Amino acid sequence: MSYSRVGVVTGANKGVGLAIVRQLALQYPKSSLNNGPLLIYLTARDKARGEAALQDLLKDDQLKKSKALTADGGLSDVEYHALDIADSGSIHSFAEHLKGAHGEGIDFVINNAGIALNGFDADVVKTTLACNYYGTMEACHTFLPVLKPNGRIVNVASTTGKLDKYSEDIRARFLGSKTEEDITSIMMDFLKAVEAGKEKEAGFPSAAYATSKAGLIGATRALASAEKSKGSNVMINSCCPGWVVTDMTKGKGNKTPDQGAQTPVLLAIQDIQNQTGIFWRNEQLEEW
Repeated sequence: MSYSRVGVVTGANKGVGLAIVRQLALQYPKSSLNNGPLLIYLTARDKARGEAALQDLLKDDQLKKSKALTADGGLSDVEYHALDIADSGSIHSFAEHLKGAHGEGIDFVINNAGIALNGFDADVVKTTLACNYYGTMEACHTFLPVLKPNGRIVNVASTTGKLDKYSEDIRARFLGSKTEEDITSIMMDFLKAVEAGKEKEAGFPSAAYATSKAGLIGATRALASAEKSKGSNVMINSCCPGWVVTDMTKGKGNKTPDQGAQTPVLLAIQDIQNQTGIFWRNEQLEEW
C-alpha cells in the first residue's frame, strides 16, 4: 500500500507510547496534515511485547468504533518494528529501513522511549543518560536526514526537567547554552559530580531521571536552533505528557495514558504555526 504520511513512535509497546499510537490513528482524519493514508511505526526494543501491543491495537475498541484503521475502512495502518534507542546499531538499522521503504521521507518521529530506574548512584546516572539523553539525541540526528523538509521531531521529556531544582550557576548554564555540545558538557559535569559524591555541592539535584530530561529539553532546543539557522523547516519540540498513570510512575498520576498522549500528538500532526525549539505541556507552551 502507498502512504501519504509516515510516522514513528518509539517506546510504544505500553503506557504513553501505545496511547500516542492510538491517538494518532484517532485524530489523523481531522488533522491539517491529512492528505491520504498514514502509516505509524510502533517501535519497541522487545519484539514479543511490541507485536503483542500491535495485536491489542488491532482489536482496540476505540479504534474499532471510530473505524480508524484501514482494516475497518479508515486511514491509518500500524506496523511493529524493533528499535532500542540505547543501541546505536538498532537506531541506524531502523533508519536504513526507513530510507529503503520510504524514499520520499517520513513525516514525524515521536521519541517517547525512556527509562526511570530505582536508586541513585553513578551507574544509575550513566544508564539513564545513555538512554534518555544520548540515545534520544542520537535518534534525532539519525532520523533527521530521513524526514521530509517540513517534518517534525517530538521529544517526550518531563516537567521534572524544569530548571527550578538547580543552582543559579547551573540554571544559567542551561539557559545560556547555544549548542547541543554545551548541554552535553552539563550532563558530563553532572555525572562527574555524582561519581565524586558531590552533585548537590555542584548545583545539581540527586536525580538521574530529572536531570536527563533537563538535558533533553535543552538539547532539543539547541538542535532546533541549529536546524533553523540552516534554513530547515523541520519543527523540533519537547514536551511533558503530564503525570500519567503508567508502570513508570508505579501506577500513580492524575492522567490516563490517552490524556498524556494529547500534547505529543498535537506536536506531531496538528497546526502549531511553525513553532520550534519549545517545551510544551497541557497542549500549550511551558516555561522551562
